[in-house]
Amino acid sequence: MLKTLALKAIGFYRRTGGGIRWFGIDCNFEPSCSAYSEQAIRQFGLRKGLALTFHRLRRCNRSDAICKCIEPVTWDIEHVETRRS
Repeated sequence: MLKTLALKAIGFYRRTGGGIRWFGIDCNFEPSCSAYSEQAIRQFGLRKGLALTFHRLRRCNRSDAICKCIEPVTWDIEHVETRRS
């Protein structure tokens, strides 16, 4: 139930303009942070998906970024687990 609610909230956010409309920012990653979040929640469940999302959001919208970084969900889960070891 919470997973479905989170996915609907992400869908609403994306349909209504995403980061540019709500926060005046553009994501530096591909896929966008909201698409990444949706993939992570679907693939790993709500708890781990939200953890990956927060990890990603901490690195998003850096002002010194000069290009979009391509970073799929599978890379991040390996990166997070390696850092914890």
